[in-house]
Amino acid sequence: MVLHLLECSSLQELLTSIGQLYALQKLYLIGCSSLQEIPPSIDHFNALKKLERSYLQELPTSIGQLNALQELHLIGCSNLEELPSSIGELNALSRNFIS
Repeated sequence: MVLHLLECSSLQELLTSIGQLYALQKLYLIGCSSLQEIPPSIDHFNALKKLERSYLQELPTSIGQLNALQELHLIGCSNLEELPSSIGELNALSRNFIS
């Protein structure tokens, strides 16, 4: 299962219920400039292998619970000041791009 939210510049938040997409494998949140954060409920994405996000200011600490995450792409996140320490728990992570 793939969810593409591309160029949704008016999107300001994701509902917590997005965490109920248990089979989600790829999540693309590119060009969603008004979306400032990813809800902590992403820790339910047990199958998530790829996450691409732009304009992010903060990663939730629950990112470390994404055991299947292999690729993390954070593009144009100039306001992202730090990564949560839980990111070190992403054992399957093979590629990460932060620019």
